[in-house]
Amino acid sequence: MSNHTSFSGSPAWLPPKRATAAVVLALLLSLFTAGAPATALTPVISATLAAESAGTPEAADLLATLPIKGRAPKTGYERALFGPTWADVDRNGCDTRNDILQRDLTGLMFTNSVPCKVQSGVLADPYTGSTINFLRGTTTSSDVQIDHVVALSDAWQKGAQQLTTEQRAAFANDPLNLQATDGRTNMQKGDGDAATWLPSNRGFRCEYVARQVSVKARYSLWVTQAEHDAIAGILSGCPGQPAPPTVGSAAPAPVYYENCDAVRAAGAAPLYVDQPGYRAGLDGNSDGAACQ
Repeated sequence: MSNHTSFSGSPAWLPPKRATAAVVLALLLSLFTAGAPATALTPVISATLAAESAGTPEAADLLATLPIKGRAPKTGYERALFGPTWADVDRNGCDTRNDILQRDLTGLMFTNSVPCKVQSGVLADPYTGSTINFLRGTTTSSDVQIDHVVALSDAWQKGAQQLTTEQRAAFANDPLNLQATDGRTNMQKGDGDAATWLPSNRGFRCEYVARQVSVKARYSLWVTQAEHDAIAGILSGCPGQPAPPTVGSAAPAPVYYENCDAVRAAGAAPLYVDQPGYRAGLDGNSDGAACQ
């Protein structure tokens, strides 16, 4: 399924201090070709690289391991081939869209006492450098959309046809491959790769293409020559740019209770002033203990 080259020793084309990382990368990629599920690669990457003195691999090194091929036909592509739209793949009770909104937005408010569906929040959009006030609603939800950093159609034409249904669903819901952004910007991108579309915020381009490289390596996808050259050109301006195995949260999701009934239903009563979910509106006599 993959044309990755196996390395028996330190690659001659890398400086000595980066050779160890390249060997680790080659071993990780060989795990995928041996049949390891796509979802299994995240902990393997994190644990293995943490144990290496070389630390997190550089995106330029990982890019060098990706096969370069032409784009395959788009024939047969359907969104449904990547699983249900915004499934709850991690079984935490929230669909992937809301998981990513919670990760990328700050100042979160939820639709009810269950901290899942995001009602409102603020997005510092890395693609445009703008600030977007998100409000859930029929005409407003689309103001913030979730972009697939490596577009589904692009993946289909560059190796995803050979993935299993489960691997494609993992790809479509992988937080590393997802980013909340301005709705219009997401629509403008479409299924473009780095050769045809880059974020207007130049300060985010290095991280953006590094994430594309990490995603393509994780799922054994290839790049076209033009795409490879575009990514290499961006990375040349940020030497040492890491290839991220995960993407961190913008801020921890707050605990919010609509009223004291919700606090009691959650088994959290009484709530004290230093506990998550406490707010003055729940503390009628302002003694620092709410919902007694």
